Amino acid sequence: MIPWIQLDSANTPDGGQELRLKRRGPEFSIMLGANELMNSRLSGSEEALARLSCERIVGRRQPRILIGGLGMGFTLRAALAELGADASVTVAELVPAMVAWARAPMADLFGGCLDDPRVTVREADVGQLIRSQASAWDAILLDVDNGPEGIVYKANDALYGADGLNAARQALRPGGVLAVWSQGSDAGFTRRLKQAGFAVEEVGVRANGKRGARHVIWIATNEQ
Repeated sequence: MIPWIQLDSANTPDGGQELRLKRRGPEFSIMLGANELMNSRLSGSEEALARLSCERIVGRRQPRILIGGLGMGFTLRAALAELGADASVTVAELVPAMVAWARAPMADLFGGCLDDPRVTVREADVGQLIRSQASAWDAILLDVDNGPEGIVYKANDALYGADGLNAARQALRPGGVLAVWSQGSDAGFTRRLKQAGFAVEEVGVRANGKRGARHVIWIATNEQ
């Protein structure tokens, strides 16, 4: 069996934990302690996050998309495949090393999507970008941490609380979509979305096609 090789490591934003990038042949993994956060063989639910979001804003002129979390680029690549040439996609990534890994050891995995003229990468907190401008986005896609219950960076919890959801709704254009990836279901988060004024759909998806772990995507529409 081909052994895993650690390529690099980086601290989480609070400095409290370590992210490790590993490779085994063509396969990549990003670990947090004993937990695997991402694996290059498992892209289905991240791609579904983009597809389900883009389906709900189809036909809009010059759509603006904000993606929170670069990951291994699966959500970004899927969004670009769905969107037209007039779209713009901003990716907010809080860990600079993740951007460096995307441009170097995982460059083949990203397939040049970071150089797409529609794409802007911001090394920034997606929460700050959400709060910086009202009615700015047609879709906000959050693939941040482990979902509403964060394990990487506790400050991410602010995205999923009442204040964070109200800020996201204000940042969306009428009919815009907040889409949230999660490792599992969370009834409390569904309730908070509805309390924030969203129309909510919870979609179960597989990590890898029709197989793999079951993940959850919330599609929350701003109906104001």
